[in-house]
Order: sequence, then structure tokens, then C-alpha cells
Amino acid sequence: VISDLSEIGAVGHRVVHGGEKLNKAVLINDAVKKDIEELSALAPLHNPANLIGINACEKNMPGVPQAAIFDTAFHQTMPKKAYMYGIPYEYYEKYKVRRYGFHGTSHDYVSARAAEILGKDRKDLKIVVCHLGNGASISAVKNGECVDTSMGLTPLEGLIMGTRSGDLDPAILDYIGEKENLSAKEVNTILNKKSGILGLSGGVSSDFRDIDAAIAEGNEKAKTALDTYCYRVAKYIASYAVALGGIDVIAFTAGVGENNYVVRKQVSDYLAFLGVKTDDEKLKIRGEEIVASTPDSKITIMIVPTNEELAIARQTLALL
Repeated sequence: VISDLSEIGAVGHRVVHGGEKLNKAVLINDAVKKDIEELSALAPLHNPANLIGINACEKNMPGVPQAAIFDTAFHQTMPKKAYMYGIPYEYYEKYKVRRYGFHGTSHDYVSARAAEILGKDRKDLKIVVCHLGNGASISAVKNGECVDTSMGLTPLEGLIMGTRSGDLDPAILDYIGEKENLSAKEVNTILNKKSGILGLSGGVSSDFRDIDAAIAEGNEKAKTALDTYCYRVAKYIASYAVALGGIDVIAFTAGVGENNYVVRKQVSDYLAFLGVKTDDEKLKIRGEEIVASTPDSKITIMIVPTNEELAIARQTLALL
């Protein structure tokens, strides 16, 4: 594609956590890097790695503009009622403890692309985007802006994921810690890396292809894991009918959303009470842009492959 690094005019970096301050794409300088580093406590697996990439590009391409595109930015339009937690207000004032949401670049791209495919203006639609991958999140997009999303202060909240627990009773941390003689940090590691589909399936896998295979062989824990996953997704979608005042479009995206028919089918079936009707032959198609609902469905069901790289490139170009 290129013969020399000098051909690169700019570099766009996906950065997971931008907090409240870094609420849109920015050109990177020392102050921005310091802010990204300070937010590493909220995204310890991601922000430090993002900084390594930024520093490597600065070293190898001195003088080339570097842009940071934040996973949290698209969700910064949420109203306060959607992002505040029911804890003492002082923790928000002191430490900015609130819901931030993630996968924002994907949610932004997919909601815009879904409207484009339908030949409509995103500002005229109420869209629920289901970014279902190893990490998974759902967003409610109204009039082109995010009004709610499932991930929280960190990417641990919300849906059941590949290895993350998603929503749970916070007292579980203390309870398991006491029973197993574990620190809060150790329990947090379990919730991030050993839970979700991997944990629920009894250790079968965090990969849905392995879960499907295990179910076919009669593995009950694998079936429970998949059923629980789909139920949680459907509940979140239905709750966003409240946030949006109705739903026009549900778009499935990311690795599981684009490729797993069973998940799309189960979730759609749960939503039949909202008037969802699917064309199962179209719903089985993998990884293609397609409308998978019937013409008389009250909600349009879509598969829209995400393209975060393209979205990051576009935002980087716009900054220049």
C-alpha cells in the first residue's frame, strides 16, 4: 500500500477512555497524552497500550500529525439522568464516577451507515445498535445522538460478554472475596477475565463458535450461557424503547452480531411483542449489509458490519 513511511500524512489512534474532558477527536500533544495516561485507571487494559502505539508512531514518524479518537466520545451526548449512578454525588464531583460507555466509534459508524442504507437521515430515526463481540455493548441513538448505552465507568458493566460478567449485584464482590479469601482487585480480575460466556459455560470457551459446537454435543452449561446472553441483550434493547420513545431500527454488528444467526434469532424472537418479524433466510446471512426483517415488521432489523478503521480515518482526516 505504501513504499515509505514518509507517504503517511497522519495517524489515527483508537483510544478507549477519554473521560469527560476528551469528549471528541483531538490532535495529540503532550497535554493530551498526559490526560490519556491519567485515565488509565479507568481502562487499565487499554489506555496504556494505546499510549505505547502513540509513542511508537511519534518516534518512527516525527512531525506527522497524530490523532486520538476516543471510544467514549460518541456517548458524551447522554443526558445526566442516563449517566449518573445512584451513589453519593460527591464521588462524581471528586472522581467523575459516572457512565461513559465504549465502542463509541462503532456505534457512531453503524448507526450512520444503517440510516444511509435505508436512504434516511439518521436524525429522523430511533436506532438501537447492538455491538456484540468479545466485548459487547448496546446504544440508543436518537436524532443522531447517543442518549444511553450499556457499558459504564469501565467496559465491565452491561451485557454478558466473552469473559466479562456484565451487570451484577455489587455485593457479589465482597461475598465472593470473603468466601474465597480474595482481594477486591482479584475478584475484579475474575469478573473481567474469567466470567461471561467463558465462566457461565463452565470454562468451555469465550468463542461463540465453540459454544455452538458444545451445545450441539448436548452441553447444558454452554446452552445456559448462550440463553442467558441472548436474554440480557433482548432486555437491554427493550429498555431502550423507553430511552428512545420507541424503536425504528435495530442494527446487529461486530463479530457475534454480524456472524451468529442463533444469537440474532433468539434476540429477535424475544422482541416479537414489539412487532419484530424477521426473514430467517436473510437473518442467516453472515457479515453482509442486509435488512433481515419482513416488510410488515414494526421495527427494521439490520446486519451492518462495523468499520472502526474507516471511521477513525475519516475523523483523523476531518481534524486536519
